[in-house]
Amino acid sequence: MLTNGACVPGHFFLAKASPTSAGSERLGELLNAETGFFPFEDEGGETVLYNRDHVISVEVFDDEVRRDAGYGVARSRIVSLSLSNGQRLQGSVRIYRPEGHERLSDWARHGQRFRYLETTYSTFLVNIDHVVDAREGM
Repeated sequence: MLTNGACVPGHFFLAKASPTSAGSERLGELLNAETGFFPFEDEGGETVLYNRDHVISVEVFDDEVRRDAGYGVARSRIVSLSLSNGQRLQGSVRIYRPEGHERLSDWARHGQRFRYLETTYSTFLVNIDHVVDAREGM
């Protein structure tokens, strides 16, 4: 989902080897690695460069979030996120912070720009810069 309202289906170009962990590069690594533009292949097979600043969210169709180190022990919070395009996403976020610093406010202030939100049917990478409000519970 882009800031201009476009929802663009297609494919990301990911490396066979992750720069930070074992296995292939994850979409979260790609989006959080740099600023500026990234290449994307749309459904017509055309390669387009998109600016990360204008990406609100990306729906991920695999379980890459579960490959995060500490996923199984990170605190999970059920949340509702209001995004800058008026969309509301509901699901759970994992908070990778020391004990006592596992509140939703800690999640909102610390971490990478694109963050995972797991819903019943899929996972999203949400650009924290486009989260208008975050509420615990649903």
